[in-house]
Amino acid sequence: MRRSFRSGSSADAPPPVPGNLPAELNRFVGREEELSGLAQHLDRSRLVTVVGVGGVGKTRLALRAAEGLKKRYCDGVRLAELGALRDPELLEHSLAEALGLTDQSGRPPRRVLIEHLAGRRVLLVLDGVEQLVDACAELVRELLCRAPELRVLATGRRPLRIDGELVFALAPMPEPDAVLLFTDRAATGSPGFRPTGAREAAVRELCRRLDGIPLAVELAAGRLHALSVEQILDRMGDRFRVLTEGRRGAPARHRTLRTAIGWSHELCTPRERLLWARLSVFAGPFDLEAAEYVCGGHELPAESVLDVLSGLIAQSLVVREETPAGVRYRMLDTVAAYGAEWLDALEDTARMRRRHRDWYVGLATWYELDWFSPRQDRVAAGAESALPNLRAALELCLETPGEAHLGQHLAGTLWFYWVGCGKLAEGRHWLGRALALDSGHDEARLKALWVLGYVAVLQGDDTAAVGALHECREEAVRTDNALARAYAVHRLGCQALLSDDMPRAERLLRAAIDAYRELGELNSNVLMGQTELAMTRVFQGDLDSAVALCTEVREICEDSGERWSRAYALYVLAYAAWARGEHSEARALAAESIAIHHLFNDLVGLVLAVELMALVTAGEGDPAEAAVLQGAASGLWESVGPALFGSGYFSGPRMLCERQAGEALGARRYEGYEREGRGLPLDAAVRRALAGRPGPAPVPRQASGARGPSRTTRKPASSPTGKGGKEAG
Repeated sequence: MRRSFRSGSSADAPPPVPGNLPAELNRFVGREEELSGLAQHLDRSRLVTVVGVGGVGKTRLALRAAEGLKKRYCDGVRLAELGALRDPELLEHSLAEALGLTDQSGRPPRRVLIEHLAGRRVLLVLDGVEQLVDACAELVRELLCRAPELRVLATGRRPLRIDGELVFALAPMPEPDAVLLFTDRAATGSPGFRPTGAREAAVRELCRRLDGIPLAVELAAGRLHALSVEQILDRMGDRFRVLTEGRRGAPARHRTLRTAIGWSHELCTPRERLLWARLSVFAGPFDLEAAEYVCGGHELPAESVLDVLSGLIAQSLVVREETPAGVRYRMLDTVAAYGAEWLDALEDTARMRRRHRDWYVGLATWYELDWFSPRQDRVAAGAESALPNLRAALELCLETPGEAHLGQHLAGTLWFYWVGCGKLAEGRHWLGRALALDSGHDEARLKALWVLGYVAVLQGDDTAAVGALHECREEAVRTDNALARAYAVHRLGCQALLSDDMPRAERLLRAAIDAYRELGELNSNVLMGQTELAMTRVFQGDLDSAVALCTEVREICEDSGERWSRAYALYVLAYAAWARGEHSEARALAAESIAIHHLFNDLVGLVLAVELMALVTAGEGDPAEAAVLQGAASGLWESVGPALFGSGYFSGPRMLCERQAGEALGARRYEGYEREGRGLPLDAAVRRALAGRPGPAPVPRQASGARGPSRTTRKPASSPTGKGGKEAG
């Protein structure tokens, strides 16, 4: 028997505060007074913006402050990194991603943000607002107005300038802190480094010459593997005056930072300078293979990139990070901007951006193929890590005359990410932009059309879905593209399935599967088509046919290592097992389906499987736990969309569970347990669903006036199997 998760247990430790703040890679040094001041500012105002010159440590201070204050924010501390964004339309998507929101409905992202934040006590850290300051100001203003418990901590080179904002101007480090920072970073590369006597005086002089700017100090410390402190000071003379020429009106600190970065640039080897410039085209984290392809070539052979990159890492110009996708590298924005200037001076920016674009188009193509393999989870993690660079590649395709077809191809190729990893809203954005352009390439356009139709189906936008899919099918017939036609027919069948038109859905899905077989097509989409066909059968009570179809899918998935479509097949098999009264088997199958859907962040499959688990739990004799799981699922539905909500067949498990558990508990007790489930965060809800059946437990305290969500269906949904509630349950 599992441990009970019932609320009110004094033995349970308080849950950790949710958040996504990155772990510190090295020791935080100094800034005690600034941390205290920033905390006081956040006590006084709901919006605080840390401003200062690039490299002064705005981001590091904000993250340190947020980490220290996170216990004040029971609903989480979240970081949104905005420095790489250039498109204002992606701002809301980025904030939703930072908040951990996976919304697969057709609601505008801003509405999703507002509804999520309303009533929640959250600290939102916006890093790098200067790139989109107007869009950030407008969005932050509305979020603060609509979410009274929200606090925003922003960083940038200029404030947002909206009512209520407190500006925290971050100055360079005082000399003692700067010396301490230099010593700490120097000891990392040169263990045992301790400045004493004349060396201590030289370190103090160096920190003064660098105006206490942390980035400049760290860059200087990174040179100690090759130079002494005295040699570094010697090299900070006349040779760097040229770097400030033409910038006499610039603040001294800007000139100092530019001098410090330029000094690091001067001390790099020619190959290191060249790689630095070429790496500036990356919009986010990148791996070694990407660096070798994009940056390798004339004067820098691909096989030498690793050694040269290692030199940049040793000088603190590139950061190495361990991520779920593997080792990744990134440049600080200030360092990358300096490299971009040199790349422009070399008149090589356009060529490097094209190479960058070509790599990520190729990567997406490879990921699409590799999605149907045992490496599916690694593909999902890799695509997530590559998202900033994929966005940059899409932007280049769509803004370059004559290359719209590449944008359509890339947006369509990423279907597995948009659909399988919970990114429907962003996928809809890029597909819509790509299809608004006339590419002149039928194949790329047709793929983007059926993918757009697929995304719109899952968002519940039947009008857009049917329009795109009919256009795709007609154009496929005209151009004799049998595969695109099969995909369009398949997704029209999916739309009919979610609209409860089972005869039409079965006809279209069978036609698509026959076409796939004739064409020799086998991938995750094909297996999903067979699983969707099984859904039409199981919902109409033909359990044997549904089980046969999904058993075949399951076997193919076991052979290929595919997991995403397997999770949907497991849902159907669990449904059939429940309908036959085999509750233990249904629980095991539904649990595996939940775990896989959660791994890929696929909320459509996850909410269906959780609702089925609630029904199984009710059938096992625990209506209270069933009500908790039903409440958790109800919260998830808000992020899925109205189309599935309105399906009598897909809503069947939910309605039957409500009836069974409600009759056993009574309306008041049922609503109390459901409210408990609604309050569970996503990860906690999944853990609850996977924990197994608990023993009886007391009813949680119920707030007066508690009520369940209003629900409507297109038609009555008594027994989803058509066998009658008593027999089926």
